[in-house]
Amino acid sequence: MGILNVTPDSFSDGGRFLDPALAVEHAVRLVDQGASIIDVGGESTRPGADPVPAEAEWRRVGPVLKALGAKTDARISVDTYKPEIAAKALSLGADMVNDITGLRDGRMIRLVKREEAAVVVMHMKGEPKTMQRAPSYRDVVSEVSAFLDERTRAALAAGIARDAIVVDPGLGFGKRPEHNVDILRGLERFRTLGFPILVGPSRKSFSCEIGGGLPRNREEAGIAAAVLAVEQGADLVRVHDVAATAKAIRIAEADARRVP
Repeated sequence: MGILNVTPDSFSDGGRFLDPALAVEHAVRLVDQGASIIDVGGESTRPGADPVPAEAEWRRVGPVLKALGAKTDARISVDTYKPEIAAKALSLGADMVNDITGLRDGRMIRLVKREEAAVVVMHMKGEPKTMQRAPSYRDVVSEVSAFLDERTRAALAAGIARDAIVVDPGLGFGKRPEHNVDILRGLERFRTLGFPILVGPSRKSFSCEIGGGLPRNREEAGIAAAVLAVEQGADLVRVHDVAATAKAIRIAEADARRVP
């Protein structure tokens, strides 16, 4: 899943793709590099970010979504927790909603069911503005898994098809570095939920903690974390650096096949 942030303040690429033409050009480039899904977001959810009004969010993502369908056959996801934004995006051809709040809004559940859309159900402790203020867990993998189990059960009970659901443990969303590393290393435990697993480690500072704090470069560290996620059972990785990540995963998979 290639990340397309059309925001002025995302932590890594804020402001780079505010021009819809540049955003679409970048999306096509990500597909050429190996992305099978493009995730379009118009509101930064970095730690400390303020919420964005729906009107402003749509001004950012609407023009991109209108143009993107004619430029690529890749699946289009909209990264939003607002049902009104998701509804407009689905009407323009998006077929997936990436909801960082884990379908806690009943209107989003009803929308996804009605439109027969795919949905990413993510775990987040708190909200972006405050989520990194001393988050704590007794057992982060068990607690995140329990949340995802509860939300996916609610989705199924509402009539959303099982094969439309993807789960995301929400690396960096209300987690300290050690929590993120524990989730990555314990990713196989989320298999018991019975859904494909998406992981978003890209360019996040915690990934520099893997391997004793090396590498320090966030891009390199994010690629290493993505490879680890796939090795631990992730079905999808949400990344900025599509070409390098795809290459690293192919190399890791080839090496794994050669091991007797």
